[in-house]
Amino acid sequence: EVIASDQKRLVVDAFARYRISNPLRFYQAVGTIEAANSRLATVLNSSLRRVLGESTFTSVVRDEREGLMRRIAEQVNREASNFGIVVVDVRIRRADLPEANSQAVFQRMQTERQREAAEIRAQGAEAAQRLRSRAEREATIVVAEATSRGEQLRGQGDAERNAIFADAFGRDPDFFAFYRSMQAYEASLKPGDTRLLISPDSTFFRYFVDPFGNGGRPVPTPAAAAPAAGAVAAPAQPAPAR
Repeated sequence: EVIASDQKRLVVDAFARYRISNPLRFYQAVGTIEAANSRLATVLNSSLRRVLGESTFTSVVRDEREGLMRRIAEQVNREASNFGIVVVDVRIRRADLPEANSQAVFQRMQTERQREAAEIRAQGAEAAQRLRSRAEREATIVVAEATSRGEQLRGQGDAERNAIFADAFGRDPDFFAFYRSMQAYEASLKPGDTRLLISPDSTFFRYFVDPFGNGGRPVPTPAAAAPAAGAVAAPAQPAPAR
C-alpha cells in the first residue's frame, strides 16, 4: 500500500524490465538473477512510495500516470546502475483503493445514483401529472361544450316539433287527436303483461269503438237556424194528392 499526498491509501502493483549492461559489475554486486530481482524490488518499492507519496490520488489513477512511471524509472535506474543493470521500463499495472475503501466508494456512488434516479422519476411523475391534469381539464371543457350544444340542438328540435304539432292541430284537429291517441296506444299497449284499470267507456278507447273517435255516440248535427227578425215564413206547400 502507498499513501498519496491527499492521504488516500492505494494498492499499487508495478513491475520493472531491465537488462544487464555490465556483467562484471553485476556479478560482483549481486551475483545471481534472483539476488538482482530481490535488490531491484526493494529499490522499486522505495521509489514507488517516494514518487507516489508526492502525488494525489487522481494524478496516480488518471491524470499523470505516464509521467509518474517515467520518474520512478529514472530513480530506479540511478540506483540500479551500481548493480551493472539498466532499467528499460517501469509500469504500474494496478493502482486502486483498498477493498474496504472500494466498497465504501461504490456504496456512495450507488447511493448518489439512486438519489438522482429518484429525483428524475419524481420530475417525470410531476410532468405526467401536469399533462394528465391539463388533458382532463380540456376533456371536461370539450364535454361541457358538447353537452351545451346538444341541449341547444335538442331544445331547437323540441321547439320545431311543437311548432309542427301546433300547426297540424290547427289544420286538422281530428287527425291530430287520432295521431296522439295512436301514440298513446303504442306507449301503453306494449307486448307483455299490460294491465289497464280504466272504464271501457273511457275516452281512451274511443277509437276502438268508432274510427272517427266518437265512441259510438251519434254525431250531433247543427241545429236549424231560427228565422231572422222581420222575415216572412214561406207558405206551406199542399201535400200531393194520392
